[in-house]
Amino acid sequence: MSAPTRANVEMTIHGRRLRRDRALIMAIVNRTPNSFYDHGSTWRPAAAEAAVERAVAQGADVVDLGGVPASPGPEVTVAEEIDRVRPTLVWARERFPELTISIDTYRAEAAEALLAAGADLVNDSWAGWDEDILPVTARYGAGYVAAHTGGLTPRTDPEKPVYDDVMGDVVDFTVTLAQRAVEAGVPADGILLDPTIDFGKNTLQSLEVLRALPRLIDTGWPVLLAMSNKGVVGETLDVPLDGRLTGTLAATALCAQMGVAMVRAHQVEETRQTLEMVASVLGHRPPSRAERWM
Repeated sequence: MSAPTRANVEMTIHGRRLRRDRALIMAIVNRTPNSFYDHGSTWRPAAAEAAVERAVAQGADVVDLGGVPASPGPEVTVAEEIDRVRPTLVWARERFPELTISIDTYRAEAAEALLAAGADLVNDSWAGWDEDILPVTARYGAGYVAAHTGGLTPRTDPEKPVYDDVMGDVVDFTVTLAQRAVEAGVPADGILLDPTIDFGKNTLQSLEVLRALPRLIDTGWPVLLAMSNKGVVGETLDVPLDGRLTGTLAATALCAQMGVAMVRAHQVEETRQTLEMVASVLGHRPPSRAERWM
């Protein structure tokens, strides 16, 4: 397991400079009534706005707004997706002018409308499925997350996925997608790679990806870890959905030590404390206070 090569994480996304002595935090705020984890807790506009306020207060560097669940379910049209996300996005842009705002979408038409409304980053969890999403992202000078899904169609589950080398597949696909993004005009300094834990992967494959993260980090592209409360944690520990925080934080700590640049999280406070503790143990961050017997 390799240690991070830099004491500080620095990124520039859509002209916004992010710099921390720990991995960055992307807070999840779902504008859906049926997300796998929160079951619609931020579906109502007031609840979503309160969640953004709370995430910023707890130390989130990026807030990720999504209007379509990743899991199979009722169709959400592009118009519905935009109507769900845009009001919260506009409010957040006005309330926090300096905040980096991400949109979790895989459709170019939705990305176009939401980037025009003030978003900074396109978190395309479905790996460039819509070929128009890269030129749209480039046109706005926004950042882009290059994800790996093993070829899945959006909002579908895999059936017994097979890889000769799962991390080799992740590296090859995400690096190629990142290079395509640059060729389309997306600023290179705003691109992240996401191995996309559990998307197109069973639990054993997701664990192998987590173990092999240094191979992805060694590509030189910043890596986004998005595994908050996912199925790999539930199956590994045999715990229910509401019992996955400890496992999530354990993996988060290990991946932070490896050198991931950003962590996507439901629980911002707990994630921030975990990342700060890792950074302090590694010597990259001083303690918030050191008073005993000093």
